Amino acid sequence: MNFKHKFLSISLFTGLGLMAGCSDFGDMNVNPNAATTPVTSALLTAAMTGIPPTTPTGALLEGIAGRLTALAVEPRLFVQYWSESQYPENSQYATTFADWNRYYAVTLQDLQTIIDYNTNADTKTYVAQFGSNNNQLAVARILKAYLFSVVTDRWGDVPYVNALKQTTAVPYDPQQAIYADLFKELREASAQFDNGRAFQGDILFNGNQARWKKFANSLRMILAMRLTKVDPATARTEFLAAYNDAAGYISTNADNATIQFTDVNQFRNPDNALFDGRSDYGVSDVLVNKLKALSDPRLPAYAAPTDNGDYLGLPYGLTRELLIAYTNDNEFSLPSAKVLAKTQPGYIITAAQMLLAKAEAAARGWISADARTAYNDAIRASWEQWGVFDATKYAAYIASPAVLPTTGDILAKIGDQRWLALYPNGQEAWSEWRRTGFPDLKPTPYAVNESKQIPRRYAYPNSEPTLNAAAYTEAVGRLQNGDKTNARVWWDKP
Repeated sequence: MNFKHKFLSISLFTGLGLMAGCSDFGDMNVNPNAATTPVTSALLTAAMTGIPPTTPTGALLEGIAGRLTALAVEPRLFVQYWSESQYPENSQYATTFADWNRYYAVTLQDLQTIIDYNTNADTKTYVAQFGSNNNQLAVARILKAYLFSVVTDRWGDVPYVNALKQTTAVPYDPQQAIYADLFKELREASAQFDNGRAFQGDILFNGNQARWKKFANSLRMILAMRLTKVDPATARTEFLAAYNDAAGYISTNADNATIQFTDVNQFRNPDNALFDGRSDYGVSDVLVNKLKALSDPRLPAYAAPTDNGDYLGLPYGLTRELLIAYTNDNEFSLPSAKVLAKTQPGYIITAAQMLLAKAEAAARGWISADARTAYNDAIRASWEQWGVFDATKYAAYIASPAVLPTTGDILAKIGDQRWLALYPNGQEAWSEWRRTGFPDLKPTPYAVNESKQIPRRYAYPNSEPTLNAAAYTEAVGRLQNGDKTNARVWWDKP
């Protein structure tokens, strides 16, 4: 895929949209040779990667593995993967609200445009040159479900059914209803693929329908697990439907859902851009100490050694004054060269993640598989994913008391290993921590938020009380603690 040409096309579409708004000038400035319908393959690639930055040190923000999704920084602080080294406000939970415009106005809008043009009788024939209408719709619906799952898991009730319709006054749908529709969308979209032309611009699976179906089933399984406390019956039903689907799910690293970044600055790993000339974050002492205690070989894959060759985590959640004093006298580990490499892929869903979901389902009695076997397979998959597998070390690791699960602690052990395996996907780790309570993370004693606890959600954008007042007020009325970060989304139960 030629990224340069793709984004040139996107820029042209934007220009066309602006010209369309200037109707008073008639045909005077209209190029008769220009396309009037978007190149949907370009929109797909843009939805996957995000819009390229305009500055040399800028990062890809949108997309399915950008800084707003799988590689979001702040959730990494919440789950204590990283610590801030200079300005610790986010580690002290100073965040009150977060904006969602880039989700709705960029990535979700790109996907909705693909859907619209493949269902409109006036345009569907034209855009079919970029892939059969059904294949385009299937891919766009699956990715739209993924993005909306991120959005609703961040805020709770959000605009959904009537979103993306060019209006600011949009009702907030209850998260329970959103989840029900996400399950439906993933089922229907997976069944919508046909034998026609593959969707061009697919840099995730290169048009491989089998892998798209595994991705859809895996996402269904993940979302089903979210409901274990609030609606265990639906959780089990939806999980089993996806788990038993003939298309399968992501169970080997060969099927991992990853965005492959490039060594070109505009399309590099967003974490590389984050450390371009700066070192505002270090790997937290919580993560480093856990890996050390387990003699876990993922430590050098996750963290860089200090100048003296040791791995030292940066204490989590210190005040600025304490940070200055600490960093003046101590070294600390940055993320590893592997994590920060320009071409390091962005992991969206991995085999290790899904094998741990399988282990949890077995531990809950939903499936007949052996929970411990699935758990061990997940650890191996994670080690292989990071290139640190060694048979002798692996045998000793899974037999060690700190790793070997018992009947009484298997869910806790699964939770701990899930936290380790998801790194550096803080968004997913934050959702799983909120759902399960594992690992047993303690808030910083220097928290500045009202609850003094790790945030459970983001407060709504501060523009909503003005631009969408009635819908905002109704949604806030459904939150037990109001529009605060200590309020819980629907599935997040004590």
